[in-house]
Amino acid sequence: MSSPTSTYLHELTLRLALGAANLDASLRNRHGDWLVRQQQSDGGFGGREGESDPYYTAFAVRSLWILGRLDEAIGSRCGQFLRGRLAGREGIVDLISLIFAAAVLELGSGVVVIDDDDDTWRNNVDQLLCQLRTSDGGFAKSPEGRAGSTYQTFLSVLCYQLLQRPVPESDRVIDFIHSQHHPDGGFLEIRAAKRAGVNPTAAAIGTLKALDALEVADHGDTFEFLSQQQSDEGGLAANTRIPFADLLSTCTGLITLIDLGLDPVRDRNLISLSRINAYALSMQAEGGFHGFALDQTADVEYTFYGLATLSLVAMTGLDSQSAEDRNVQ
Repeated sequence: MSSPTSTYLHELTLRLALGAANLDASLRNRHGDWLVRQQQSDGGFGGREGESDPYYTAFAVRSLWILGRLDEAIGSRCGQFLRGRLAGREGIVDLISLIFAAAVLELGSGVVVIDDDDDTWRNNVDQLLCQLRTSDGGFAKSPEGRAGSTYQTFLSVLCYQLLQRPVPESDRVIDFIHSQHHPDGGFLEIRAAKRAGVNPTAAAIGTLKALDALEVADHGDTFEFLSQQQSDEGGLAANTRIPFADLLSTCTGLITLIDLGLDPVRDRNLISLSRINAYALSMQAEGGFHGFALDQTADVEYTFYGLATLSLVAMTGLDSQSAEDRNVQ
């Protein structure tokens, strides 16, 4: 599957790789070694329990690539695992994860999982995505869903990009995203939700950016909403009712703040990059990252969020900290 250079995922992955190159070598090696050890005998990666699956494999592949550790041996074994899942009936999340993993694997190691000539498989995915389309213009989490999900809409748009196919009625997708905007500046996950959250907000802005429909000047309230989610721990909380930060919200929130024009000097009174950096570092285990303060088990998903957060801070810049300070173990 040829990876077009203009996709949202490709651009983000390159940004993360550039940032990761500025991290301390011992940090990169520690987490890279840990990730390599997580590859299972079938070539895939799993969660904290159970067998390999495309979801965790996608996070592992992306992490290894930004660390420069996605070599031919790892890539070949991983490609074998992913090709073995092409004929199965995957859930929508695993299916989209498989496409993500395949794209990054080809980008990072040259291993082809989805052949360019395999139109039958692409058509089947296209049909599934069409079944998720809802009357409000978004995409639901399942074919039975009646209302669009902001996060599922984001994933579906990225999926079309990776398949190198246009998003059907993209103007209705944009209208749907705008309809999820909450008066506090954030975005709702589903229309029945009572409050906005960091992750649906990140999905909304990511969708608009992927569709080349993001007008940064129109989202000052979104920037303010996200900056208000920074907790005493330094990371971002999922929403105003959650009393603690987590790495997922911290990572997606920071990606979105950067997409909305974050300037580390101008905006330092609104959002502290040094505190975000310190929080991400505090989530390290002996190898890998855990997700929040009370979570003591590392996994490949949160390891991606931890590495991505540190890489984004390194890429964006800390105006008052040295590289040595940023990589304190």
